[in-house]
Amino acid sequence: MISNTLGIGIQGIQDGMQGMENAARRIARGGVDGLVEPIIDLKLYERSVEASAQVVKTADETLGTLLDITA
Repeated sequence: MISNTLGIGIQGIQDGMQGMENAARRIARGGVDGLVEPIIDLKLYERSVEASAQVVKTADETLGTLLDITA
């Protein structure tokens, strides 16, 4: 169960990073008029990566606690 949660968190980080790269490319290609949406997307993907990193951190801490209990 924890490994599944860890995998979901890692996948979320990878997806968020890919989204950030795509948004950055759109910012680099777009003119001044087309910047608002990609900048918003970039911020949303940043928050997604932060949330996924928190999932990974929590899964890691839970696993560490379980290992301490069983040791």
